[in-house]
Amino acid sequence: MRKAVVLTTALLGLVFLSYSFTSKTTNEMDFGTSYMALSVQDIAASYAFYQKLGFEQLPGAGGVEQKWMVLKNGEHKLGLFQGMFPKNTMTYNPSDARTIHKQLVAAGIKVDMASGMDKVEGPCNFMVTDPDRNPILFDQH
Repeated sequence: MRKAVVLTTALLGLVFLSYSFTSKTTNEMDFGTSYMALSVQDIAASYAFYQKLGFEQLPGAGGVEQKWMVLKNGEHKLGLFQGMFPKNTMTYNPSDARTIHKQLVAAGIKVDMASGMDKVEGPCNFMVTDPDRNPILFDQH
């Protein structure tokens, strides 16, 4: 009997965990795709290194001459940025950054930088910093 109770409790716990990780809430924010934007010293050297790890440049996503580029290896993306960010930055590409911006401001999160938020549509971006000083960029193309 005790084994059945323990097994039932464990199964209910797994069902709860599965539900809590797969169910959506009404206030869930869709951050879109994401990638780590690395602040690099020499974009050509960094690009050569990441090519050896199997990364390829996404078509139309910058270039060595532009001093920024986004790379992809399978489902993994990585941005290389020379002289654009002071440190490595987590980057999200939502389809509606303006709504996310409003929700974060309403939640009391300080916005460090914003561009295009005053427009109704088109490209825009904003940056927040987490408690450990890690920058997070929301960049809508």
